[in-house]
Amino acid sequence: MTHQSGDDVEAMAQRMPGALSDSPLQMPRSAWFAIMKRVYLMNGVHNLSLLAAGVAFFAFLAFVPLIAVVVLLYGLIADPSTVAASLDLLVDVVPPEVLVILREQLIQIVTTSATRQGLGLVLALLLSTYGAMRAATAIMGALNIIYEEHETRGFLRTTGVAVLITLGMAAVAVIGLIAISLFGYIRNFLAPFLGGGALLLIQVLTWAVAALLVSATFAIFFRYAPDRRAAKWRWLSLGSVASTVLWLAITLGFGFYAANLSDYNATYGSLAAIVIFLMWLFLSAYAVLIGAEINAETERQTFRDSTVGPDRPMGQRGAVLADTAALDEAERAILEKQQRRNAT
Repeated sequence: MTHQSGDDVEAMAQRMPGALSDSPLQMPRSAWFAIMKRVYLMNGVHNLSLLAAGVAFFAFLAFVPLIAVVVLLYGLIADPSTVAASLDLLVDVVPPEVLVILREQLIQIVTTSATRQGLGLVLALLLSTYGAMRAATAIMGALNIIYEEHETRGFLRTTGVAVLITLGMAAVAVIGLIAISLFGYIRNFLAPFLGGGALLLIQVLTWAVAALLVSATFAIFFRYAPDRRAAKWRWLSLGSVASTVLWLAITLGFGFYAANLSDYNATYGSLAAIVIFLMWLFLSAYAVLIGAEINAETERQTFRDSTVGPDRPMGQRGAVLADTAALDEAERAILEKQQRRNAT
């Protein structure tokens, strides 16, 4: 894997599957075989399990402040007490211990935030956003490793990006709560007039909107968190969808495992709920990082400019993976020889 520039890349691209693809959907099967092989290898090289553990720890610290941000923002347009009712959608997905913690924190935050008005509300929102930034900062560091970037942004810019990511996550959550509440109202209002099939369709649409919003959240991470020129949305879409599917599968699988195959209470006693919650955060973070790895290796598989703005030649795109192609040793040697000849 090496940086390339110059006219020779077009000729070299003909020898690499998918190198001239303008989007991931144009990649042939052979290109995807190479991409997934590298994802498997980079899982170890980047030590994704350790990165996911770090992200999970900081997400745990940021969890309560992030909920507070969501509740405070939601309270500006609706009754924050309805937030807890939206948790019913997660009953069959998230482990029960996680729901207990979520519900307890939501009730406490809703109770304390109901009295916030004016300047007090603004101050509470600022303090909660600052506390919730830990998760965004951890994600930024992890994605810099996956995208092979060094953090060069100053303190103010890094803080600003973390704040925007945090508020973006909260905004997506608020939109999701509004959408879920709307679908729930429609379902309850029309239940006497609709058959079982129509009600099932509304439920499916609710889940589809929820999945779309989760994917949008992951895409926000992948686009704005790393210190690089942002990738075009189409080069982030498959990784975002993959993270969403993995997160749902892992959450369902872990919920079944925790409820039926493992006795966390016997091992950890009163700490069982916290341990299960941390493990769920770890698995969720792992799913997000796997999606980022898929996006990273997909960018490495093409010679096309995957970054925003006008197309630039390799070496001038402001992103390591956009300036890099996955060449084998023979192709790399040929290209480097051609570049040395052109330089003399």
